[in-house]
Amino acid sequence: MVRRIYLDHAATTPMRPEAVTAVIEGMARWANPSSPHGEGRAARRALEDARGRIAAALDWDGEVILTSGASEALAIALRGAGQVETIATTVEHDAVFRVAEGDDRLPVGADGLLDTADRSRLLAAFDPREATNRFAIQSANSETGVLQPLDRIDAGRREESIGRPITLVADCSQSAGKLALPPADLIVVSAHKLGGPPGIGALLVRDLSLLTPTGGQEQGYRGGTENLPGALGFAAALEAPRDWFDAIGTLRTVLDAVIRAGGGEVVADAAPRIPTIAAYRMPGRSAAAQLMRFDSLGFAVSAGSACSSGTLKTSHVLAAMGMDATAAAEVIRVSFGWTTTKDEVERFADAWTAMAVR
Repeated sequence: MVRRIYLDHAATTPMRPEAVTAVIEGMARWANPSSPHGEGRAARRALEDARGRIAAALDWDGEVILTSGASEALAIALRGAGQVETIATTVEHDAVFRVAEGDDRLPVGADGLLDTADRSRLLAAFDPREATNRFAIQSANSETGVLQPLDRIDAGRREESIGRPITLVADCSQSAGKLALPPADLIVVSAHKLGGPPGIGALLVRDLSLLTPTGGQEQGYRGGTENLPGALGFAAALEAPRDWFDAIGTLRTVLDAVIRAGGGEVVADAAPRIPTIAAYRMPGRSAAAQLMRFDSLGFAVSAGSACSSGTLKTSHVLAAMGMDATAAAEVIRVSFGWTTTKDEVERFADAWTAMAVR
């Protein structure tokens, strides 16, 4: 039997055992946290304790709104308060574009980075007539791992935004729990990307006046029964040891070198990238062919292009970086997590080299 090696942690990573235990315990004592009876009040206390632990683990001193995941958190953040104009880069997740459909897009360079030196272009994208301008940007790109310079972006928008309020929305789905949170007004976090359970995430809020209340739970900013087991698992995953993260950087660097030596291309090689995500191009072999072959060899990886309704489409991220359709269709994504070992990366490197040679 082929030994399976999972290298698709950017899609979702296995739950930490601490998170599994916490979810099971939460299910065993489940009651609706909004119920007024003793069981409900106990569930409320546990929920608020988990909320506080999530904030503490992320070193966040603002509000924490628990959501069903990053997509809902983005929707709440970009819905805003009153009239909102959302600006996003051309390499954002589709969850941003679904909410900010038709709004302006800021281009990135071939390295996947926003040009923070071009202040005039950045500010020209915002409409001073809008009551609120919102700038949505990923901390770490989910396809290439490119890290945007959010410190410089934050400093620039503060210098230039007099009379033109700009709210910074940072999508930290891939980086939260791994890297320090960036300076931003609204921060999106996903539990299942960092070893927590699926079906829960959070919107970290600096000032609740930035949001529109819709009624229901979470201080009136989202409806639906609170997910106590999920919140407990989320907190436990964030509190788990993170010593694995430093080792991943070394493994990714070694794999990058193997790809280059084998005639491959490391996408956004010169840009700062989160250690857990890499995009590799194998010239002359389609991503679809690579995925099928790697899967047959026991490796779970994903494509740099998205499959929709059975039709392989060019990745909008790679296209925005100026990669032509043929090259983009030869890119796969390899992503690492807390279960990834040196032996697994070495085995994948050998398999990639063998495929490239053939």
